[in-house]
Amino acid sequence: MHPLAEKIQQAFPEAFRQAVEWRGDLAIQVAREHLHAVCRYLHDDPGMDYDYIVHVSSVDWPDHPERFEVVYEFYSIRRRARIRVKTRVPEDDCVVDSMTDIWKGADFMEREVYDMMGIRFRNHPNLVRILMPDDYPEGFPLRKDFPLRGKGWRDTFPFIGEKTV
Repeated sequence: MHPLAEKIQQAFPEAFRQAVEWRGDLAIQVAREHLHAVCRYLHDDPGMDYDYIVHVSSVDWPDHPERFEVVYEFYSIRRRARIRVKTRVPEDDCVVDSMTDIWKGADFMEREVYDMMGIRFRNHPNLVRILMPDDYPEGFPLRKDFPLRGKGWRDTFPFIGEKTV
């Protein structure tokens, strides 16, 4: 196992699920209820020093019992090291802790994940839509069960170049 993954596993044995290293990049999976503590450790521990949040994204695995995966990518400028931290979220309790208190840059990225996938971020300071209109009908456009043609807005707002009837 990657030495960094071993260190995280030793610090958070109850949180650690797995580690995968691919092409020099490390990804760890942690239990959702420990995500915030692990991320705080990655940021605050001098041996970790992940001071830059690169990206927040999500993946929809519709056939998995924990349907959604939330993915954070962090970078340590001083150490020139990157890590991905993943956690799984069930559809019926689609909530994870926000990282905005650790990295202010998580704000808009978490809002985008909320807007497109419907994953809520507990303790986020302003969890409102960021890309879709506030009055958008129910649904989240990046979920795999979302209709390809959208949910009824085509007649109201046709795409550029399409003829209106």
